[in-house]
Amino acid sequence: MTDAKTSPPHTVYEGKYLRMVVRDHWEYAERTHAGGLAAIIVALTPDDRVLFVEQFRVPLQKHTIEMPAGLVGDIDATESIELSAIRELEEETGWRAAHAEVLMIGPTSSGSSSERIAFVRATHLTKTGDGGGDGDEDITVHAIPRSEAPAWLAQKMREGYEMDAKLWAGLWMLERNPDGSPLAEPR
Repeated sequence: MTDAKTSPPHTVYEGKYLRMVVRDHWEYAERTHAGGLAAIIVALTPDDRVLFVEQFRVPLQKHTIEMPAGLVGDIDATESIELSAIRELEEETGWRAAHAEVLMIGPTSSGSSSERIAFVRATHLTKTGDGGGDGDEDITVHAIPRSEAPAWLAQKMREGYEMDAKLWAGLWMLERNPDGSPLAEPR
């Protein structure tokens, strides 16, 4: 038997954004855009509201509640994580950030995908429009008071929405740095 760590990958399908690969007995998906990275944007409006987006997700066949997010390098392979996050935040929510900080990068589902995510804290937000995504997206923007966000998310779960578990990590990162230290800088 070959070793999945050293055996060559075999592509069984390749689309615009995903490639299905078999390596020995292991099946997984790879992102095909530059770096295979996505950014999840953790953002508060000036009046202390957390920005969430709601959209129908085809793989789940359900509506989800998520933090704004997008692929890094899908439009311009040289675009930085920070610039991608600022662009995606404005596109999806209608809020533009003056500053974006990468907090951490890690895998989304290491047993089934090579995709990694970057948690990005966006600060000093200015309202520029309604958001809603690009022409292919149908996004509803929710700006929920920070103190009410966990209860609001729990209510949405009871209503049948799918929730990305990373939402709770994002809420934590609104007030703390990845090492657990309190956030000291103003929004």
